[in-house]
Amino acid sequence: MTDMLRVFKSLSDRTRLRIVRLLLEHDLCVCEIMFVLEMAQSRVSHQLRILRDAGLVEDVRDGQWIIYRIPSLVRTTIRPLLELFPRETEKSTAEETADRNKLKVCLKNGIRKKKFSGRGNRAGNTSSNPRTGGSVGH
Repeated sequence: MTDMLRVFKSLSDRTRLRIVRLLLEHDLCVCEIMFVLEMAQSRVSHQLRILRDAGLVEDVRDGQWIIYRIPSLVRTTIRPLLELFPRETEKSTAEETADRNKLKVCLKNGIRKKKFSGRGNRAGNTSSNPRTGGSVGH
């Protein structure tokens, strides 16, 4: 029963639900989720930890990157569960559409590959901002 409560509690937060929906579309690293949700790294990492502790998300290392994904067993269960609930408002539908559009931009621009190349440094103090073409501080 504790595991079931943990799963449903983790899905009761809008940000975590947005992350789950993104991860149903594509496996992502933290910087890609940050880009799409326009949130700080600490906030995204905190939400991912809650989802991971609930067993809804797993992380795998890919070179220097930690990639987050939804395990296949969870994926086959959670997608139909989420489809049972219609979008409650126009705002949530618009938010989900905006997230999907930002995800497309993120993947097209290769945010993960650009994160530490070019003018940016390893600490992530600056990186190329694909939306503006300029540099952005973190």
